[in-house]
Amino acid sequence: MARKINRHSNVLPHLFLSLGALIMIGPFLWEVLTAFKTFGESIQVPPVMIPAHFNLDNFREVFQSLPFTSLFINTVLMTAARTTGQVFFCSLAGYAFARLNFPGRNFIFMLFLAVMMVPGQMFLIPQYQLMQSWGLLNTIPALFLPGMFSAFGTFLMRQFFMQLPKELEEAARLDGANTWQIYWKIMLPLAAPGMLALGLLVAIWSWNDLLWPLVVNTDPEKMPLSAGLANLKGEHLTDYPVLMAGSLMASAPLIIAFLLFQKQLIQGIATTGGKG
Repeated sequence: MARKINRHSNVLPHLFLSLGALIMIGPFLWEVLTAFKTFGESIQVPPVMIPAHFNLDNFREVFQSLPFTSLFINTVLMTAARTTGQVFFCSLAGYAFARLNFPGRNFIFMLFLAVMMVPGQMFLIPQYQLMQSWGLLNTIPALFLPGMFSAFGTFLMRQFFMQLPKELEEAARLDGANTWQIYWKIMLPLAAPGMLALGLLVAIWSWNDLLWPLVVNTDPEKMPLSAGLANLKGEHLTDYPVLMAGSLMASAPLIIAFLLFQKQLIQGIATTGGKG
């Protein structure tokens, strides 16, 4: 009897979660279907859900309208540089805040947290002026240099390092290891789940970043996919099937990466929230 009650009590939450999943996946399904429609079907009223014929010309049109290969390579370089930089620098800073005792540690960490409360748009002008003074406008380094450091990444890695037992450090110091050796050879390998979670979050954010690339680069050959696809939106008329086809190709690598590493991503984020 108790099993039946528990079974029925789980029906409503599952129905609610299923409805939420359908609402979340709805825009993506619409994007996929629109990518195979003709232009007439995409603007037809009432809307056409499933195209009469799956049209592949939209994907060819993307390559004719944009330097898609160059945009893709720029996006990969930007994402890889940002991800590598944040994983390295944020793990260093996170370890220092979690394990090292130095004057003003808590105050400096509070400043890091304060940066997280400031909207990212506030940094656009100072970052643009830095890139301009360094002569890096319309270059690939301008895409990733400001994104190689992160207060959020530092906070995330600090929380993860605080989960690790202090006995490991004490044993390493008794064996004669210095601070760098403890960090590099002992603590960093144990922090691999946290670094993987941070890397995936940074990769997703970098791959989808639109505002900064539009501000710092105006040359189509130096833009990432997000900024390049924005050029497909016309002033008076937008070919939505072509735009959706380009967006689908641009989002495919992220979808594949999430499907492959979703377990590690969830575990890494869950582990970082245990101790403050």
